[in-house]
Amino acid sequence: MSSEPTAPGPHTALRTGVVWELLRGALARRAAAAGSPALDVLDTGGGSGSLAVRVAALGHTVTVVDPSPDALFALERRAAEEGVAARVRGVQGDTGDLLVVAGSGAYDMVLCHGVLEYTDDPRAALTAVTRALRPTGGTLSLLAAGVGGAVLSRALAGRFTEARQALADPDGRWGDADPVPHRFTADQLTALASAVGLDPLAVHGVRIFADLVPGALVDTEADALAALTRLEADAAAHPAYHAIAGQLHLLAERTVPRADS
Repeated sequence: MSSEPTAPGPHTALRTGVVWELLRGALARRAAAAGSPALDVLDTGGGSGSLAVRVAALGHTVTVVDPSPDALFALERRAAEEGVAARVRGVQGDTGDLLVVAGSGAYDMVLCHGVLEYTDDPRAALTAVTRALRPTGGTLSLLAAGVGGAVLSRALAGRFTEARQALADPDGRWGDADPVPHRFTADQLTALASAVGLDPLAVHGVRIFADLVPGALVDTEADALAALTRLEADAAAHPAYHAIAGQLHLLAERTVPRADS
């Protein structure tokens, strides 16, 4: 069995590459802070384990919480195929019962990717996610849908009324048929994190250009894929591009309270 996860396709790698590099760096920093090369990681909404298996391949132990039994079955199979089954555990649940099924205060790092925008109450969901982190310190990796990317994509599709609706709507929705209940700005995400007791560290834009470039270009032109990947990585940290990103990635920490606070 391979000790490295199977590489994703070109366009998928382009869309996820920035997040993976940010996550890998955050894992290394948290491991250094914890004084241990192996962390306990929770992946809420982790589905079939596209990230969890890669994290486990770095030597960490990962618990995946997802409401879909089919996804958890696929996770178990993927972990076995990649030789990391001993370090990956799947549990059925969601943010509503997260602390019951996964435990409270037990994790060095929590991944919450593509989950917050689908919850009924984002603040309640993020509160639960935060409480899953160790009270002695832990890191949150949060990936959520961005308002600006939705506005731009609707406008470029010629759906100008829907673009205006997404721009004006408090939840960034372009209409009743919009499948995404909530979208966020960078300021909204950092404010939400602060409100539940986290210290925001950095925000990055994700899928800034990837969703706008024809897939055929990057799927067939290796040089174009490499150049666009570098462009995405370079633009991710620039606040100016957060406003048009399809997704926003937030790193935040649960820090140890000061004795005099």
